Amino acid sequence: MNEEQRWIAAARNGDQESFEKLVRLYEKRVFSLTSRMCRNSADAEEAAQEAFLAAWQALPAFRGDASFATWLYRLVSNACVDILRREGRHQGMAGPSLDDEESSPEPPDKSPSPHALAERAELRRQIEAGLAALPPEYRQVLILREIHQCTYDEIAQICSIDLGTVKSRINRGRKRLRKILLESGNFSAAGASKKTEKEGCR
Repeated sequence: MNEEQRWIAAARNGDQESFEKLVRLYEKRVFSLTSRMCRNSADAEEAAQEAFLAAWQALPAFRGDASFATWLYRLVSNACVDILRREGRHQGMAGPSLDDEESSPEPPDKSPSPHALAERAELRRQIEAGLAALPPEYRQVLILREIHQCTYDEIAQICSIDLGTVKSRINRGRKRLRKILLESGNFSAAGASKKTEKEGCR
């Protein structure tokens, strides 16, 4: 049993100090997700606090069927979606990787020109604007896949949906986002990079 597992076991038995150690271990990753799912830092902090509170309350029932990180991500993601739906706020962030199945990787540009950097910044801005227009359930899976590099199986566990629904939402979300970006003239499918199913939540 490693240190994290000892903290989890102790926290399940009501040890608040052990739970605080888990919070410190995961707080940066949690806030990374909430800050991308939510519109502003206040909402992101609220979602993170709600998720950790839910984790503390539900931890005695945690059985380890999924990893602790995946279980926690599920609570975080649900907290974000609850805030988005409650307040009707839609804002997100993602990089230009949108086509796992369709595109081929480009060699990394080791010395991008100022013009290339400006183009990348504009593409990111357009992607952010496109994600802002997506329903929360599409943005949720795209952020987990593209930003946090979760596998489809991990996303299914985090979102409490079946694998087919994950694939469907990712596919539909990408199509909607691609349509928005194509209409704005700021997206080229050839510029997308490829991720593999070997990647996992970090």
